[in-house]
Amino acid sequence: MGNEAVFRTSLVSLAAIMVVTGLYTQSLKKMGATYLFGMLAIGGVVLPDWKFFDRPVSQWCTLVAGVADGPSQSAPPRFKLYPVRLVIYTAFYGFGLYKWWKFVR
Repeated sequence: MGNEAVFRTSLVSLAAIMVVTGLYTQSLKKMGATYLFGMLAIGGVVLPDWKFFDRPVSQWCTLVAGVADGPSQSAPPRFKLYPVRLVIYTAFYGFGLYKWWKFVR
C-alpha cells in the first residue's frame, strides 16, 4: 500500500511540474517532453522491484533467492547504497535531466 501512495504522489508532482512547464514555455511539445521524462524517471525509481535491484550490480543477472513475504516484513527494506548503481543512476538521470533542460530552455 505504501508503494501506491508514493506512486500517486509522484504522478501528482509530475502533473504539477507539467503545468508549470506549460505555463512557462506555452508549448505542448515541451509539456509532452516533460511528461515523457517524468514518466521514465518515475518508472526507473519508484516502480522497480527493489528486492531484485537492492543487490550489487554484478548479481542483477541472477535470480533472487526466494524470500517469503510474510507479515513480519511489513516495513520496506533499507535502501543500500552501492557505488556502481549510484553511478549508473546518476549518469542516466543526470543526462536525461540535462537534455530535458536544454529542450525546455
